[in-house]
Amino acid sequence: MTTPVTRLKPRPQPVCLARATGDPASPRSAAAARGLAGAARLSQSARAPAPAAPPRPGGALNRDRLCGSGPRLRGLAGWKRAAVASGWRRPGRGTGTRGVERRRARPRGRKAKEIINTARENLAKMIGGQPQDVIFTSGGTESNNLVIQSVVKHFHKVHAANGDTGGHPNPVDGALPHIITCTVEHDSIRLPLEHLREERVAEVTFVPVSKVNGQVEAEDILAAVRPATCLVTIMLANNETGVIMPVPEISRRVRALNQQRVAGGLPGVLVHTDAAQALGKQRVDVRDLGVDFLTIVGHKFYGPRIGALYVRGLGEHTPLYPMLFGGGQERNFRPGTENTPMIAGLGKAAELVAENGEAYEAHMRGVRDYLEERLAAEFGERIHLNSQFPGAERLPNTCNFSIRGPQLQGRAVLAQCRTLLASVGAACHSDLGDRPSPVLLSCGVPVDVARNAIRLSVGRSSTRAEVDLVVQDLKQAVARLEGQA
Repeated sequence: MTTPVTRLKPRPQPVCLARATGDPASPRSAAAARGLAGAARLSQSARAPAPAAPPRPGGALNRDRLCGSGPRLRGLAGWKRAAVASGWRRPGRGTGTRGVERRRARPRGRKAKEIINTARENLAKMIGGQPQDVIFTSGGTESNNLVIQSVVKHFHKVHAANGDTGGHPNPVDGALPHIITCTVEHDSIRLPLEHLREERVAEVTFVPVSKVNGQVEAEDILAAVRPATCLVTIMLANNETGVIMPVPEISRRVRALNQQRVAGGLPGVLVHTDAAQALGKQRVDVRDLGVDFLTIVGHKFYGPRIGALYVRGLGEHTPLYPMLFGGGQERNFRPGTENTPMIAGLGKAAELVAENGEAYEAHMRGVRDYLEERLAAEFGERIHLNSQFPGAERLPNTCNFSIRGPQLQGRAVLAQCRTLLASVGAACHSDLGDRPSPVLLSCGVPVDVARNAIRLSVGRSSTRAEVDLVVQDLKQAVARLEGQA
């Protein structure tokens, strides 16, 4: 007797475009470890389009344009490497260091150094800095920690060197170094500062952001300065709302204040910005920002998962102290054998941004605005755009929204989606479960609205056709949830 064969109907092709605030990310796949942050799953065909020919509306669905194994709208967490950047990692094909071994006329060590220097120049060009002011790190977390540890160490070193003030009271005597930040920073800033405060190594002031515009106010930063203040660290753009912080104004006012402080015998205040979310999405120029430190993260602009740190006048104007010891690489500031292929890929990704940044920004803004139009058309007054604040600029790719309804928590909505794949919760808040995002609450978003939040982030090759697919999927997911109530 022949056993009948049951043919299973194939499931719809998954589309990963979203990130909602509040749920742990799924386990990282091997593919994700090769260039995409968190739980995003890679597909086979991520490519950075030529700016002269932006993606056309409609057409066939590109499964790798928005997130994971389907279209992506999760670009704040990370993206697959641009094709040219990832090509640098292939040994033996003339793009990596192993392929240079056969070229006996040029020692591979010299070639590797040339590759690293070229990458450094590309990074400097992308941010408007000098190559000698850029050092390579393992990523944004290391860069941020390196800044914090360096400033604290420098405070103690300078204070010890000043020694006796000749009987004149010094307001810094006996004080711990003081650092100012805001309440919506990434965990790679918040947690090190909380640790230093708990260990009584430093004092920290967390300045709240405005509930009107989601920004930290420069006036509030200046009001928090003390005699022992040595660092102000404010992210350039928030990773959940996309709101751009007034870093240039903060830097300008701190510089003016430093003139008075130095005249009064007080230490100057340094300014750091974590530019991870902004790079590759808008123009970033350290000359306009006026900062002393700037953190660079490769996978946020289609590069490999390493990072860099810009230090204005490294070793001369701005102090930097190594956290590691054991080698002379990176001029002793970051010892350890360089990861040349990853550095090369980072440099190539920076080159693409420097050449095509305006086109990338314009394309992402157009698709993001279309996404918000479609959400408003489908859900009407039930939509609350958590990333839109009056008077505040935001990144061109970010859309954080909530669909009002008692059953429509972001986590629940995404679980009902049939074609939309998403991890839930910002990468730095993956332990929140069903709790609303502290960032959204800090920005004045009501608790019931924040609990329903979903963050969508478009990329360089996202299309309007993919947006239509996602909005339809969300609409059906909401209908299923409300039908169960």
